[in-house]
Amino acid sequence: MIYQILSYITWNPSAEAFSLGPLSLRWYSLCWGVGLMLAYLMVRWLYIHQKIAYEKFEPLFIYCFVGILLGARLGHCIFYEPGHFLTSWQGIVEMLLPIDIKADGSWKFVGYQGLASHGGTLGLILALLLYVKRFKVPMWQVLDNIGIATGITACCIRLGNLMNSEIVGKVTDESLPWAFYFVQHDGARDVVLRHPGQLYEAIAYALLFLLMVVLYKKWPQKVGTGFYFGLCLAYIFIFRFFIEYFKEVQETFEQGMLFDMGQLLSVPFIAAGVWFMMKGWQKA
Repeated sequence: MIYQILSYITWNPSAEAFSLGPLSLRWYSLCWGVGLMLAYLMVRWLYIHQKIAYEKFEPLFIYCFVGILLGARLGHCIFYEPGHFLTSWQGIVEMLLPIDIKADGSWKFVGYQGLASHGGTLGLILALLLYVKRFKVPMWQVLDNIGIATGITACCIRLGNLMNSEIVGKVTDESLPWAFYFVQHDGARDVVLRHPGQLYEAIAYALLFLLMVVLYKKWPQKVGTGFYFGLCLAYIFIFRFFIEYFKEVQETFEQGMLFDMGQLLSVPFIAAGVWFMMKGWQKA
């Protein structure tokens, strides 16, 4: 009995970090906010270190926030649940606004439940291109700086998924000492042990951030070549491609597919990342 208790981790945290009267803050939102703030501080330091005018830094956060949020939301709705969000006016409204519309016409604020990292990445890139055009900052310098900071934000977002008990891993057994029993996902009746896929990704992205810091200190002259941006894309989406083998598919239509949607969407980002790295290395 003691062995059974110690051989896996029972995971059943509250989705809310804390509440003040009728207002509550969910762990997922908190992790998103912390991740964006840490990236904000990192890019701010990079701008100062590279002597980029400070007045050009402040708008960057707004561009990034809007681009990531809109891209992630649209990416999830279009790639994973088009049957719900693209077939009716109600779905379109729910795609754009963080509400759930009831059958009687009433609505409830639920936040954006469903965000896709591939869409968030694409939205971020488009937002950065608009920022570069508006504020006349060298494009590859901006992209490289964002690439250096991205890992810490991605780590925090996956920790938010862990606190929400979502994007769970595939079923395993007690031979895996760090297997998780996601009570909220699988119910309290039977113990179902799973890979903590969210934790795998969070650790990988934290290591990416540390790698970027070490490389930047060694090769600061590579900023502006596209090398760091390419490394960020290649690292994240190569890992994302292989971690999908340890994760449950998110939508039923992915059942039986040779490669799931997350893997298919990762391929062009991997190819672009490798190409940017090679071009950046040659430039440097």
